[in-house]
Amino acid sequence: MNTNPEAIRILCYGDSNTWGASPREDVRYPVNIRWTGVLQKKLGNGYEVIEEGLNGRTTILDDPQRDGRNGKTYLYPCLKSHCPLDLIILMLGTNDLKERFNLSAEEVSKNIENLILLIKETSLGEQTSLPKIILISPALVNEHVDNPTEGFSGAEAKSKLLAKFYQAVAIKEGCEFVDISQYIEPSNADGLHFEEEAHAKIAEILSGML
Repeated sequence: MNTNPEAIRILCYGDSNTWGASPREDVRYPVNIRWTGVLQKKLGNGYEVIEEGLNGRTTILDDPQRDGRNGKTYLYPCLKSHCPLDLIILMLGTNDLKERFNLSAEEVSKNIENLILLIKETSLGEQTSLPKIILISPALVNEHVDNPTEGFSGAEAKSKLLAKFYQAVAIKEGCEFVDISQYIEPSNADGLHFEEEAHAKIAEILSGML
């Protein structure tokens, strides 16, 4: 919590790569390694970075194998509890590419647009102005590593199409857009999660936009 009443408040809403999952162990990176923590340090006391990441979180999908992963269901109370917000950084969609959901990249982009519309609708009822939204198209999935993450068969090809559809959504909804796959790759350890250097790079990119 930042006790500076003038701080610009930023909600970072995402999945395991916002939560800070290590690609090698079932553990979480410490706060000074996670991109949210690095971003907070870079921005300083004039900003408050609110970390809302969850392993396995989808955009709007109920996961039959993992309870509580529907990003839309949680987003509404999350917005209510953290308002007022100045900026929302949205980085979701990788888990929608899981084989069991059988979605195309375009369908995933429609799901992310659904979340953006919810942000706008909810925010209008809670604060005087809409928060700025930065939509991040996730890093690519790599299925060609020694120990690929289970459940993502076919996700690599779809992940390569996400940026095109996400950018179209960002233009339509008036969001800023970042294709993070242009800057970072997932770890070769599991083809999905980020190395420490990638977290640092995300923070560098985002801090340069603020």
